[in-house]
Amino acid sequence: MSSTIMSNNSARILPRPQNRPAVALGWRGAVLGAALLAGCGAAAEPAATAAAPARPNIVMIVADDHGTDGLGCYGNPVVRTPNLDALAADGTRFTAAFCTTASCSPSRATILSGLQSHHNGMYGLQHDEHHFQSFDSVRSLSVILAEAGYRTARIGKYHIAPEKVFAFQTVLSEGHANDPKTIGRSPVEMAEMSRGVIEAKDDRPFFLYYATDDPHRSNAFRPDGKPTFKTYPNPNSFGNRPQGYPGVTPVAFRPEDVVVPSYLPDNEATRLELAQYYQSIARLDQGVGKLIGVLKAAGKYENTLILYLSDNGPAFPGSKTTLYEPGMRLPLLVRAPGRQHPGALQSAMVSWADLTPTVLDVAGVAYDEKQFDGRSFRAGLDGGALAGWDRVFASHTFHQITMYYPMRVIRTPRYKLIHNLAHELTFPLARDLVESSTWISAVLAPKQVRGPDTEEKTPTWLPSAESERRMFGQRTVAAFLHRPEYELYDLEQDPDEVNNLTDDPGHAAVKQQLMAELTAFQRRTRDPWENP
Repeated sequence: MSSTIMSNNSARILPRPQNRPAVALGWRGAVLGAALLAGCGAAAEPAATAAAPARPNIVMIVADDHGTDGLGCYGNPVVRTPNLDALAADGTRFTAAFCTTASCSPSRATILSGLQSHHNGMYGLQHDEHHFQSFDSVRSLSVILAEAGYRTARIGKYHIAPEKVFAFQTVLSEGHANDPKTIGRSPVEMAEMSRGVIEAKDDRPFFLYYATDDPHRSNAFRPDGKPTFKTYPNPNSFGNRPQGYPGVTPVAFRPEDVVVPSYLPDNEATRLELAQYYQSIARLDQGVGKLIGVLKAAGKYENTLILYLSDNGPAFPGSKTTLYEPGMRLPLLVRAPGRQHPGALQSAMVSWADLTPTVLDVAGVAYDEKQFDGRSFRAGLDGGALAGWDRVFASHTFHQITMYYPMRVIRTPRYKLIHNLAHELTFPLARDLVESSTWISAVLAPKQVRGPDTEEKTPTWLPSAESERRMFGQRTVAAFLHRPEYELYDLEQDPDEVNNLTDDPGHAAVKQQLMAELTAFQRRTRDPWENP
């Protein structure tokens, strides 16, 4: 593809029609329309013989629970991610990219709709027992691209609904959530199964949604067959298994070598689990390498927009399901056709609500900007400065149906304001977090801990008054579970988000300004929780 795709909006392949509403136009329809218009004049010029530039293919790689703490290109010297590091070196690494909710289904629905979770209707997990799903009126990225003439395919984790909203023409695997029998844990196999989509003798470009289960925690099973995440005192395996996976060379890590992030306790249980987390990431990285190898062998790499991201932060307390930095500040690597500055860094603040409009913009598909809560950052894909990209917003309401804890967030380069709308409630932890050895070892007394084979009749994970005084990372367990209505943090001075400035007179003006912007965001995105 010509490098002009990277320059400015005037170089779009399919410019938006002037003086009429923008609509999603198919590429063939646009070409046909241009030919018909040319034929209306009595002295029409002969049709040009030069071929139009090929539209880019699109590969969106979505990991499950992968934070910036687990990539070499983001500064971890221990984890092994050579293929993702190579993608960053050949593209652009975003240093201020954020999910809008640190929960799987809502985040994925935002990625594929350009709408906040409270706006698209995917308030929580899509599991049968929770039954959250997006509104029927939502028009997703895959549907819009198909209407524009793209071939669309998905493989791996899906975990969103309804399928007619998030429809793909080709389904390479069903993608049941956290099911060890599915292919989402075998990323090299996923790449091999994607080969037919990539190598197809078809003039149409393709959109491949490649979503792994790694490095999510993995289920164990009790003797009665019921799933559990509890393996205490052993670490969760994060999908690692003795027999390995086809095409994957297992990479093991020593607990004493891992880097313990500041939000976690530095103890044996945490280190053992981080070592398993790293191994799952190394497996995922090999799948990415295989996928890129297939693209290169097919001659499709240069003309493919490749995005690597995660739905939310790692599955540890203090990250996943929270809107603290470990949960929402995430990796984003983008390699765009025609890039001029490989290895560029992009510091603009972008969120997952911006992904769908950006992809459509690169694909040359016209759209109404009012259709999305996000906007296109295409002009910054090669590392160029983006003026005015200094705010991101986040919205979390549920994880599971029983985990109601609505939070709305505005984050600037320096400050973050969290509004805990139901702050009277105890913060609920997801099962994969409260059953983790990391949480149990740090919070519960040994006599409180039941084995993984025991069905829990009562919530034994709840800490005692004594254990609430313990530290979990940089905050007390009590501070983690019992939160005030507002949390205001100066991230330059307090990157661990432990010094709440909401009642500090010296920050009253900052708080009022951010509260006003947060309210305006809720109104703009039709948030039902604006006046809870």
